[in-house]
This record gives sequence, C-alpha cells and structure tokens, in this order.
Amino acid sequence: MGAKLRLNARSGGSGLETHIVKVHPEAERLAREDQLAWKIATVAADRVPVDADVQGMVINRIIDNAAVAMASINRQPVIAARDQALTHDKSNGATLFGMDSARLFSPEWAAWANGVAVRELDFHDTFLAADYSHPGDNIPPIMAVAQHAGSDGSSLINAIATAYEIQVNLVRGICLHRHRIDHVAHLGPSVAAGIGALLHLPTEVIYQAVNQALHVTTATRQSRKGEISSWKAFAPAHAGKLAIEAVDRAMRGEGAPAPIYEGEDAVIAWMLAGPDASYEVSLPGREEPKRAILETFTKEHSAEYQSQALIDLAIKLRPIILERTGGDWAKVADILLRTSHHTHNVIGTGSGDPHKFDPAASRETLDHSIMYILAVSLQDGQWHHVASYEPERASRPDTVALWQKIATEEAPVWTERYHSTDPEEKAFGGELVVRFTDGSSLSESIAVANAHPLGARPFGREQYIQKFHTLADDMVTGAEQTRFLDTVLDLESLAGGQLSRLNVEATVAVLARGEPGLFG
Repeated sequence: MGAKLRLNARSGGSGLETHIVKVHPEAERLAREDQLAWKIATVAADRVPVDADVQGMVINRIIDNAAVAMASINRQPVIAARDQALTHDKSNGATLFGMDSARLFSPEWAAWANGVAVRELDFHDTFLAADYSHPGDNIPPIMAVAQHAGSDGSSLINAIATAYEIQVNLVRGICLHRHRIDHVAHLGPSVAAGIGALLHLPTEVIYQAVNQALHVTTATRQSRKGEISSWKAFAPAHAGKLAIEAVDRAMRGEGAPAPIYEGEDAVIAWMLAGPDASYEVSLPGREEPKRAILETFTKEHSAEYQSQALIDLAIKLRPIILERTGGDWAKVADILLRTSHHTHNVIGTGSGDPHKFDPAASRETLDHSIMYILAVSLQDGQWHHVASYEPERASRPDTVALWQKIATEEAPVWTERYHSTDPEEKAFGGELVVRFTDGSSLSESIAVANAHPLGARPFGREQYIQKFHTLADDMVTGAEQTRFLDTVLDLESLAGGQLSRLNVEATVAVLARGEPGLFG
C-alpha cells in the first residue's frame, strides 16, 4: 500500500500520511506492514504525548456523554440494555451509568449498557465527511475496559484521542453508506485501536484486534431506514462490545481474517466499491500528535446532526413567519429546503420514505425526518429532547398540515460545501424558502449550527457543563453532579484504579427495570 504526505490543518502545520487502500489478489499477497489495519495499529501503538487542547476536548466529550446518558437513563432501550448488563456482575469490572459505583460488571456488558444510554437520544457528538459517525460512541467501551484494567486518567485520555483519530480518518476516507453498510463498521476498528493504546499492546496484537473488530461489525444500513427501531441506539454499543471481545481474543494469541480491507474476498471487494476500487485514508505518521477530536462537534439539539443548523434557522425565522401570518400556519403555502445531497437523500424527501411523514412513526424515524423537525421547530421556537417527539406533538393537526407542505431538494453548492475539506467552507445547512398564500416569500440560509466551532455560539467548556446540568437535573442530585464534574475536570491526575469515579449515580428510586429476558 503506497503512501504520500497530505498536509492537514494541525498544530504546527504537521502532516498526515495518506495511504492508498485497494484490493490485492491472493496471488499478490499484500505485506502485513502495508495493510490498513497494520497502519491503524501502528498509530495506536505510538505513544505520542496528547496536546493540552485535545485533553480538554476529551474531558468535554466525557461530560457530554454523561449528560445524554443520564437524560436517557429510563428510556426503554436503555432499561433493557442495563437489565442485560445486571446479569453479568464482576468483582473487577466496570460501572454502569446510574448505578452505585461500587457495583461492577463485565466490561463488555458495561460498554453495551452505557453505549446504549449514550446513543439513545442521538444527542452527542458527530463527524461528517465521506461517511458519518458519532465518535463519542468510542468512549463507553474504552472507559469500561479502562475501569476493568485499573488504568489511570492519562492513559484513558490517550486512548480516547487515539480512537477519535482512527474513526475520523476512516470516516474521511471510506464511504460506507453509499454501499448501504452501517457506519458502525468504522467504530469497531477505532474502539479496538483505542483499547490497544489504553493497554499499551504491541502493534501485532492491535492489528489482529482491528481485523477482527471490522470483520464482525459490518452490517446493513436498514437499521436507519424504513421503520427505524431502537436498534439505532443498540448498534454502536454492539460494535463496542464486539471490539472488546476482539481485543481479548487477540491478547490470547488468536488471529483474525486478513487482509480485512484489501483481501480479494474482504470488505472493499464485496461490501464496498469492489475489486477495482481505491480509497485514500490519512493517518498520523510516527510521533505525530492525535488531534482529530478537534474536528468533531457536538449537538445543542437532540436530533440528526444535519438538522442542527436548520433547527437554529427555523427558530430564528419563527417570529418573522408569525408576524406575516398573524399566527395562522395555514397561510404558509409551502416550504422548500435547498440543501446537500446527503441531507436531501437521507433525512429529506429525496429518501422517498413515506415513514418520514407519518405522525405515528417512531422517535428514531422522526429524528431522521427534516420535514418533521422543521415543522415543530418553526411552530414551537425550540427543540426538546423529549417533548418534541411525543406522539401527541407529532399528531397535532396543524403540525401535520405544515409538515406535509415541506419538501427538500439538492443544491450543488450545498453538496460541495458538505464535502469540502476546508473547515472554513465545510457546511451542514441549507437555504429555507417559505412561500405564503398571499404570494410573498421569505428565504434565508445557514451554513453551520450555532454550537459549531464556527457558529454563532460555539460550544465551550461552559456549555458542556450547562448541558450536563440541564440533562442530569431530574436524575442526579446537585452534590453528585458537582462530584462528577470535579472528578472529570481533574482527569489527568486520576491514578490507576480511580476511573470508577467517572460514573454518575442516579437517585436510586428513579432507575426502572424492564421485562425479564432469557437471563433474568
């Protein structure tokens, strides 16, 4: 696999090595050192000091994950995952969100339960490029293994920075959704790499774990199409759990299918663009800092990331529309969103999916309907992680009527900006055109969400902490919130065996139990 140098906007103008990844027939077996999985393992094994701003962002994302996990702690998928984990007690395991921190569980099951809690509300961080992802999904499995292994805070920071680095660069270089492969196929390798970095494993062991993790985490995108179910929340937790098990097998000396990317019967040849395809994946060279986490961004609103800026725009336009219509939404003739190919085809009318207009659709489906999201944001002037999805809210007659008047179309300028590699140009918004029954119209554009690093109100440490307080208030005492924040803000100083302090305990009475399953 050849390599060339690609400059990246990183500290000091340092570069990334861009690797050409393509299928190699068995007769031309690719050397192990030239395989993408080995390159990933090499990055994970390279113990480069973590820059201060990266450390700060790792802490922000741990806070962010805890916030959204506590907000979802009694939602049905989270209850089910927690109940499954409760059957796997372990004296030297990991904590479960909401539970007494003295109770420990097998790390793969703690990762499962905590991963579902983090993902359920679709409210944590995102990275979008050739594909899309929620890099914060790396944190629950890495945290669980760190607690189980007695790792210290500094090792955890390095591991999370490593996992983000691998996932962001895979997402930048390899498109999965075009071939209807779910984006968690990039998560398995990144978690395996992060755990390898955490445990200071040799490159050979990490390589086998990355191969195995990718092999077992490829699945179809049907989890995000049609009748979207709670599996959307379970999918990344499942990938994290499988990655932990892959690392365990590799540590025991077991191998994995290889080359998993480049083999003639492997992922690229049969699941992605085929035997003649060629991808470019950029990774840090030796002793290069891992800074990709700084290219990711979190959510102010609990909805698909491409809707974040559009929610902000709808809230901004609401008073203007109310003034023009006198509060009568029937005076809106129709609304057109001109946006990127991705937004139009995945969460817009370009999907051709009637479920996106169904008032009885699941929360997960409504979360992937920009038409519904715009209708509610325009009418309510806000977006709430619970109230905006309630069945009675979705079925309100004036909302349904407005919802049906909203359509999307691709605008090349927005598609181009969506795929731009220039942070100043990259955008996830669009232009909203509102036509009224009197023949007048209103149009305005937005490029990035207010909370985006280049937005009107970028998220900083203060906003992450406020998000945690807002989402945890109903479930966590003030004293426990303060204790958790004091702990995570001092993460680098935590010694081995102290990472269970990063758990957040809920008021015992609020933790619900579900129906029994196979194991009780």
